[in-house]
Amino acid sequence: MTQAVTSPVRIEAVDSPDQPTPTPELEALYRGFEDELLVPLWTEIGDLMPAHPQSKATPHRWQWQTLLDLADRAGHLVPVGRGGERRAIALANPSLGGRPFATPTLWAAIQYLMPGEDAPEHRHTQNAFRFVVEGEGVWTVVGRDPVPMSRGDFLPQAGWNLHAHHNAAATPMAWIDGLDIPFQYYTESQFFEFGRDEISDVERATPSRSRSQRLWGHPGLRPVSVPGPMPASPLLAYRWADTDLALQDQLDLEDEGYAATVEPGHAAVRFTNPTNGGDVLPTIRTEFHRVRSGAETAPRQEVGSSVFQVFDGAGTVTVGDTSWSVTRGDLFVVPSWQPLSIRSEASASDSDSGALDLFRFSDSPIFESLGLARTSVSASVTEGLPR
Repeated sequence: MTQAVTSPVRIEAVDSPDQPTPTPELEALYRGFEDELLVPLWTEIGDLMPAHPQSKATPHRWQWQTLLDLADRAGHLVPVGRGGERRAIALANPSLGGRPFATPTLWAAIQYLMPGEDAPEHRHTQNAFRFVVEGEGVWTVVGRDPVPMSRGDFLPQAGWNLHAHHNAAATPMAWIDGLDIPFQYYTESQFFEFGRDEISDVERATPSRSRSQRLWGHPGLRPVSVPGPMPASPLLAYRWADTDLALQDQLDLEDEGYAATVEPGHAAVRFTNPTNGGDVLPTIRTEFHRVRSGAETAPRQEVGSSVFQVFDGAGTVTVGDTSWSVTRGDLFVVPSWQPLSIRSEASASDSDSGALDLFRFSDSPIFESLGLARTSVSASVTEGLPR
C-alpha cells in the first residue's frame, strides 16, 4: 500500500480584487493543485515578479575588534587541520536563516592563523580571495607558489587551485576571506578535494615576491610566453603600494582640474585580470575606494550584493534606512538594490591617507554575464535600464 505524502504546497483562496472570488469550487481546485504539487502563478506573482529586487538579506555591520577578539579566542581553542581545514569564522546575515552567508551569493569570513601553523592544502570550485587589513608574516601557497600577505594586499585565487597557508611569524595573523560559496551552494555546482597533508620545505620559504608576481606583476606588460585570455587572474597578489598610489593620483589629478574620480572627492580602482582586462574572478568583482574627509558619495543602487571592509579612517555609512559609524576593519553588507551612501569623517589620526579607504567585493560579474545588471545613482537611472 502506498503511503500518502503530505504536500508542501499550500494555496489560500483570498478575497482580493486581483484574485478569483473564493468559492467551494475554487477551494477544491486549490486542494487538487496541492495534491499534484502545482502552484498557480496568479497567487504568487507579487513575490516572484516584484517591481524591483527585494533582497532576502538585510544591511548589517560587523565591528572588527569584536571579530578579532573572538577569532583570537578560537585560535587558542580550535585546532587547524583535516576536517575543519581552516579557522575561518563566517559572517551570517541576520535575515538568511542562520546560514554562514553574508549575502545570498557571497561568503565573507575572518580567518585566523596562529604562529607556526599551517592550514592544510585543498581545492574547491568556489572562487576565492584574501584581503589583509592588518599584519604580515603569513604566506598563502597557491599551486606550490608561496605568496606573501601584508597589510593592504589583495590576493585572488580562482576556483580549483590547490592552496594552503603558513604563518612564519611569531604572532597570530587575521585576514578576510571572500568566496562565492552561497552562489555555488544554491546552484548546486560545487566540488571540493583534499590536497597534501603538509607543504614542502621549499614552500615554507618566505620570498618577498611570488613567482606569479615576477611573471605577471608588471603594470601594462604581459609575458609573450603565455598568450590568450584566461578566465581568472594569474596574478596572485595585488600590492597595497600600487593601490594606494593609484587612488592618491586620482585625487591629485582632481585637485589639478582633471576628470579622474568617479565623483567629487571619491577615487576608486578595480582589480583586473591582466590577460583580458576583466574582473579578477569570474563571479566576484573587487574594488578599492577612497573618499576624502568631508566628502559624501551620492546614493547608489545596484542589482546584486556587496560586502565592504574599512581599511583606514572613519565615517558614516547609510544602507537603505540603516546608518552606522565605521572605523578600521569594520565590515558591512549592501543587499541588492539597497541605496548606499558613504560620508568620510577620516583624519590624519585614524588614516594614513587622511581619507576613508574601503575595500569592496561584489557579485556584479554574475549579473553582467546574464544581462541583468542595473544601476541607479541619486535616483536617476544611469545605465542598463530599459527606456
